[in-house]
Amino acid sequence: MPLQSINPTDGSLIREYPESSDAEVASALVAATEAFESWRRASFDERATVLRRAAALLHERREGLARLMALEMGKPVAQGRAETAKCAGVCEYYAEHADRLLAPEAAATEASKSYVAFEPLGAVLAVMPWNFPLWQVFRFAAPALMAGNVGLLKHASNVTGCALAIEEILHAAGVPPAAFRALLLPSSRLARLIEAPEVAAVTLTGSTPAGRAVAAAAGACLKKSVLELGGSDPYLVLEDADLDAAAETCAASRLINGGQSCIAAKRFIVVEPVLRAFEERLVERMRARHMGDPLDEATAVGPQARHDLRDELQRQVDASVARGARVRLGCTVPDGPGAFYPPSVLTGVAPGMPAFDEELFGPVAAVVAAKNEGDAIRLANHTVFGLGAAVFTRDLARGERIARHELRAGSCFVNAFVRSDPRLPFGGIRESGYGRELGAFGVREFVNVKTVYVA
Repeated sequence: MPLQSINPTDGSLIREYPESSDAEVASALVAATEAFESWRRASFDERATVLRRAAALLHERREGLARLMALEMGKPVAQGRAETAKCAGVCEYYAEHADRLLAPEAAATEASKSYVAFEPLGAVLAVMPWNFPLWQVFRFAAPALMAGNVGLLKHASNVTGCALAIEEILHAAGVPPAAFRALLLPSSRLARLIEAPEVAAVTLTGSTPAGRAVAAAAGACLKKSVLELGGSDPYLVLEDADLDAAAETCAASRLINGGQSCIAAKRFIVVEPVLRAFEERLVERMRARHMGDPLDEATAVGPQARHDLRDELQRQVDASVARGARVRLGCTVPDGPGAFYPPSVLTGVAPGMPAFDEELFGPVAAVVAAKNEGDAIRLANHTVFGLGAAVFTRDLARGERIARHELRAGSCFVNAFVRSDPRLPFGGIRESGYGRELGAFGVREFVNVKTVYVA
């Protein structure tokens, strides 16, 4: 059955792609194993030259890639340009720093020489989502390739055009064709691919259920896995916060990529003295964001990536309202074509409602009242997730204390929205996954940490 790319703006079919056959997959696995033997022996300088070429090609093709993302999954073109530039940045970062991050580390022992070396593992299978169809892939590919691994990509079926564009860019940059391949497969064939002996490790960005399935399949084969899963990121607004700045930052975080981001702000936990004032400011800023055609430069919020995802979002909103949440803005599917959902605000949200307990993967802000700082921290941590969190306060020492010691998440920000950065490790705890991408920790996830002892 062919894979389909469907334009979420109007529901039209963009293109169908034939699935990779069993024979094609088998051939790609054998070729990747062979390519690994030469790629791992390339010097850091040789690999860095390739990654810098990839960055240059990303800059060169920015407009076309932004348009492709807008067509396949509804990302506004301005955000698509920014995503493409970020991909170039991660290539440039690891091209410059991978040799230092992976340099052998001496250890003082009785030996004449003893040290820790970092050696690549082989073919890393990346199972990637549709929401950031370029960034999620390059976030894995740049460090994995610089470490000497080779890559196999199983991308989300609705962004197959993006998958093939990434493959073409890396090949044009000088990555040997067999050292990075996009395999066009439905999720139903994934477990068998993970079991293949040629696959050394697996990385997945996606939902928590998908993470459980991949972890089980990889674990059964004793293969390393890294999982970046869902989130319900809490943003704490304290009584001494700059409310205008906080509302602007919170709205921007909630609406980036149409709210379809694991690290988008999800729950806004506001202490009661400033609750009403913050709500008004948040509603004002959410209302001001223009929803429309992602190819229009004025659009801030495009359609949801698929109609079924929008329908699930509406179900969660309706269930939350039925349990006592109040609609302050939006929260209704608009008339007309496309998978659009308006910027929306729910207030009076509390534990026991989907808007609090689950991940709302769309442009719906859930405002939660807290009695004080301690209550806000309690509510923030009252979740199965642990990807990101933020706190807003004019007292930076107070904010750092809360971020450092109180909030249970992989990334905690003060007076800023949570984002990933090539210079910093990124990942979650609990049902948001395990392992880290980016930074020094990310480039060392898919290596053999090898002890070398010379008597």
